[in-house]
Parts: sequence; C-alpha cells; structure tokens
Amino acid sequence: MTAADRSLQLAKAAGLAAEEKLAEKVLAIDVSEQMPLTDVFVIASAPSERQVGAIVDEVEDRLRDLGSKPIRREGEREGRWVLIDFGDIIVHVQHEEEREYYALERLWKDCPEIDLSTVEAPVKPGSEADDEVEKA
Repeated sequence: MTAADRSLQLAKAAGLAAEEKLAEKVLAIDVSEQMPLTDVFVIASAPSERQVGAIVDEVEDRLRDLGSKPIRREGEREGRWVLIDFGDIIVHVQHEEEREYYALERLWKDCPEIDLSTVEAPVKPGSEADDEVEKA
C-alpha cells in the first residue's frame, strides 16, 4: 500500500509552501505502510524560531486553501519543532538543531522517500483549473 493521491498532493503543497518561506532540506516520507494513522511525513527545517513559525503559518494557510484543516498543532510555543497533523499528512517543521538531533529521516529510513518534484500540484477547489477538469 502506498500513500493516497490526495496525501501526495497535500505533501506537495506543504513542501512548496515551506520552500516559499525558505525552509531547508524539505523531505517527504511515505509512512503509510508503517503507520495506520497517516500516509506522509513532510519534514522541513529552518535556522531560527521565527522562520519555523513563518513556515508553519504558510503551510497551514496553503493546505487550508485546499480544504484541509489541521487536526492538531503542537510545539508552537517553543518554535523549535512544530508538528501539524492534517490527518492524511503530518508536517514537521524543525529548527536545524532539533532536526539534526532527532534525525527523523534516520528513524524512518525503512520507509520510501517521496520525490515531490514528480507529484502533480493540487488544484484549489473552485479554481478555474478545477473547473476545466470537471468539463473534460
């Protein structure tokens, strides 16, 4: 079993949002076979707490525009590691030091990495592109 298309599209949107706010080392991991609760982990890092916060806000805004609201958000007060649970995907935005120390990539090394560049970008519901798909 692999991650659902919707999960992959949300991961792509989260990755693009993080990169727009200058996140470093954005990575997506397909955890669908190991975790029954979610399909994809998106991991991104930033050099400061302020930038972690900006990335988190942009990811939430972008996914909310796609109709996906966060179920839970943890770690916001400290700004060192913020976890945003969207159900289908979980986004981890970490300060560089936390990312190096906790090494989520190493913990989940048995799960396949997702090449987000190959995933089709999601279309915002109600957009012109969405209308074109419905007409086809």
